[in-house]
Amino acid sequence: MNITRMDLADAGSPERLVLEILKLEPQLPIPVPIEELCLRLDIHEIVPLTTQGYEGGLITTPDKFNGSILFNEASPPERRRFTIAHELGHFLIPSHVPSAEGHFLCKLQDMRELKGGESDRRLKMEVEANRFASQLLMPPPKFRVDVAVGKDPDIRQLSSIAKKYDVSKEAAGRAYVRFREEPVAIVVTQNGKVLRDYRDTLKFPRPAIPTGAMVPAHSLLHRRKHEMGVPSEIDETDAGVWLPVERGRQPAPLYEQVLLQRQGYAIIMLSRDAVAAHEEDVDEEAEMTSAERLKRRLFSDR
Repeated sequence: MNITRMDLADAGSPERLVLEILKLEPQLPIPVPIEELCLRLDIHEIVPLTTQGYEGGLITTPDKFNGSILFNEASPPERRRFTIAHELGHFLIPSHVPSAEGHFLCKLQDMRELKGGESDRRLKMEVEANRFASQLLMPPPKFRVDVAVGKDPDIRQLSSIAKKYDVSKEAAGRAYVRFREEPVAIVVTQNGKVLRDYRDTLKFPRPAIPTGAMVPAHSLLHRRKHEMGVPSEIDETDAGVWLPVERGRQPAPLYEQVLLQRQGYAIIMLSRDAVAAHEEDVDEEAEMTSAERLKRRLFSDR
């Protein structure tokens, strides 16, 4: 690598920083050699963190002349890579200012923050560091091509992409729902309870099952037996199991796929046919007033 931190002096946003890195290092391999890149950009050491309270950290000076990155040594290797990239984001983004003690300390939940921060400076920094890490480890020009392969959204494809980019399935899933043409949602569960979901709010409606609720009894998770680590077949599911359906309206088909993981975790992929879902949205909007249509578009992600 030939890149230096001086080459990034004019880049301020997460997206611009990644764009400049990819421009300066067009042959950057996949998976991205994140530790080597850190060392080229004035991170002088990357060391394990032994505490259970934090997933990662950055120790630096107020002017961020150089820094040390810490990562939770108990975490899986894929998560460590995301943590290191996240802390590099804190280091490179000019507006990210360390605490009075000269450090950033980030919990696991910080690594999952995707939106917000308009009135919370710390949250805004975590969201931006996550955007940087995701786009750096899964460069959009290459990731978009890999996601487009295959006729239908499939957990097998998601697993293969996660392995190729050396990131967790959940991290890959967050990017997958953005770049896949069809409307797709990823639901993460543990012991039958919904923990969180990821979706493109412009393409996939908010699930009717809130965070903390139990997975519906008619979900594929419960309707079939599943083998640990083996993705199920894709199965059509009554849309009303997961989505709000207006009485008297025929919803677009909903497809469901399940991957059981260790410690009671499971990933559920929900997908819809792009054409059918679009036609449903057009029909629904045609019956709305202009004020209702505007409200829907403004608040679709809330």
